[in-house]
Amino acid sequence: MEIKKRDELIKRVENHLRMTARQLVKFDTEEETLQYLIDSFRSELACDFVGIILKDGENLVPGVTSGASVSFFSKFPLYINNCSSEILTRALTYEEIKRNESCELSHLLKKEIMSTWFTVPIKEERNSYGFCIIGFMNSVALLKEMEPLFVEFGKDVAVAISLAKRKEVQKKQIQGAKWISENISLNSSIEKVVEKIVERAGKGTNSKVACIYLYNEQENCFIYQPPCYGEMSQSKRIEIDDNNILKEYFPFLETTGGNQLSVPLVLELKTIGVLHVENKTKGVFIEEDLEILELLSNHVAAMLENARLYNIEKYHKNRLHSLLDYQHALVKETVEADHFEGITKTLSTLFTKSVVLFDRFMRPIAYNLWEKDEADLPTFLENATYAIVQRKNRELPFMLEPRQNMNVETFPINGGGDLLGYLVIEMGNENIDDFLKLGIDLSLNIYSLQFMKQKLVFDTKEQVKDSFINKLLVEEIKDQESIIQYANLFKWDLFDQHRVVVLSILLDDRDSLECNILEQEAKKSLLWEHLKKQIRIFDQDMIVATNKEEYILIVPTVKEKKKPKVYWSTLYQQLKEWMKGEKALSTIFMGIGGKTEKLEDYYTCYQQGVQTLSVVNQRFKDLGFAFFEELGAYTLLNDLRDSASSTLFVNKHLGPLINYSKGKNMDLFQTLRIFLYHNGSIKETSEELFIHRSSLLYRLEKIESLLEVDLHYSEHRFNFMLAYKLYDLYYSNA
Repeated sequence: MEIKKRDELIKRVENHLRMTARQLVKFDTEEETLQYLIDSFRSELACDFVGIILKDGENLVPGVTSGASVSFFSKFPLYINNCSSEILTRALTYEEIKRNESCELSHLLKKEIMSTWFTVPIKEERNSYGFCIIGFMNSVALLKEMEPLFVEFGKDVAVAISLAKRKEVQKKQIQGAKWISENISLNSSIEKVVEKIVERAGKGTNSKVACIYLYNEQENCFIYQPPCYGEMSQSKRIEIDDNNILKEYFPFLETTGGNQLSVPLVLELKTIGVLHVENKTKGVFIEEDLEILELLSNHVAAMLENARLYNIEKYHKNRLHSLLDYQHALVKETVEADHFEGITKTLSTLFTKSVVLFDRFMRPIAYNLWEKDEADLPTFLENATYAIVQRKNRELPFMLEPRQNMNVETFPINGGGDLLGYLVIEMGNENIDDFLKLGIDLSLNIYSLQFMKQKLVFDTKEQVKDSFINKLLVEEIKDQESIIQYANLFKWDLFDQHRVVVLSILLDDRDSLECNILEQEAKKSLLWEHLKKQIRIFDQDMIVATNKEEYILIVPTVKEKKKPKVYWSTLYQQLKEWMKGEKALSTIFMGIGGKTEKLEDYYTCYQQGVQTLSVVNQRFKDLGFAFFEELGAYTLLNDLRDSASSTLFVNKHLGPLINYSKGKNMDLFQTLRIFLYHNGSIKETSEELFIHRSSLLYRLEKIESLLEVDLHYSEHRFNFMLAYKLYDLYYSNA
């Protein structure tokens, strides 16, 4: 009879376990599976306590229980090593466990006054989830024959739990995909996409911090992409060296069991970034956390890349629109203004950088210093000049070596085949991207147009000015009102006192011999054009013009500052330096006329300048310039120097001295000149000639004998002075 009851019990338990195992696979969640399990046990076996104890890392935690007291739960979690070593691997009875006096679980069950209980491991081939406890308040005979049934049942439960977990993961994946589709659109900004992803990653894995690093291919590093979920403590920039193994830079890449976890963001086999979480609120990161991150990474990598590309395209589009707006502003400046200040200021605003414009002689024309002052202008000049000297090819942009903590880049401005100037931009340490290069090319074209426009305006003004000067420098002015209007056009007060200066350029003998007349004139014209540019830079108050084939300067006398010789000597030396700068084999001469008091004086002073220049060409080539008021009789004699009478006059008075002095140590020709220059002073003459007084008296007697004159007679002295001046104007060159 007992055997029959035992068989019936075993059969009933076996049928119950089989039916329970079948029901377990129907549930979608782990919680539902475990709840059904304990409910079926208590109802079928009439037990007083059923509990599912789960493994959580190195601890045991209560899953779902029924029949236990509150104090029983308060003792958890239990450290696995403080319980029986076999409790997770095979079914144990209370008699087997109580032999292990150190088992904390056994002590807890005794406090629950469980007379009879046994455990069943919940595990499958790869995973061990925990164990199930069935307890009775009263003593119950446990049949050994039931153990295999419960062990197999434990395996079925483990499979059911595993299946429920997978269902939960799949459900989360579906929910995650749905969440992604509902919360992130292809048109979202990269910041919005990142914000949603890190929030989902942080909450889904119960992390305190979640963030994304995006790979920057140009800089070869991972850069933190804001925003962040939580407070980030990691470095915001991770440099990549020669080692390209991603795990070297993210140690917890796809690795659970720690306080950090990272997954790569991969698109078309190319890593575009990393999704990173850290500081889990409870425990360590497990496989489920990894699955959540992988789900997010699989779905959002393409969105992140699309958002990044979209933002780049949008950024470039906005920059291009901005560039077009600035182009309109720059073109407007060239139309409305003749200067470069507006263009330079607009360009500086476009680049948010300091910009300086130099002419081709490296003189600043216009500038706008970004967050700097005029004290930094010499540094720009120094750096730009240094770069130009270092580079032979001026057609290409070139980078300067840093000086005084300033990195600038210099670009040549060309137009019509000529070098017009230089654009200098402070670049800092950044590289020139396509947008900046496009903006620079645009600005160079605008500057070139403005230079050419200025040249056209200037050429027109020069033509008007030459016409105006031609009408002014005439013996009889026919239309004074028109002359005054022209002067007002050039902001020139005709009624201020001025000097009229006439200049000439003499080519070197080699140029004169190698070139015909037309080529010589072309060379002179080119040199004069260069001189005009330099003169205008030197002093803008000067009027520079061409009258027929003569070069004219009209200068306010106030510039002389009571020291006319100093002023004109300085200007003449400057003219010669400018000629040298052009590497021209030529000489310049300058005849300085008198001062104007009224409108009619300009012609008179001009004629004086012409006469003075003629005398300079004949008499004062070494000096190079002279004042009309200091020439005295030279201006009158200049018109007589080529006549036959002047030749006879010179030969009669000086010929005997010239002939006598040839081949002799005693130069009577020079002795008489110096004697007359010192107004007949024996002392001053002997000192200048470095001869004794008696020697001088002997020479003078010899001169009087040769010329048959008395040197004390004033009329004879006047004739000799006149002969010497004519000789200087004519015979000295011969």
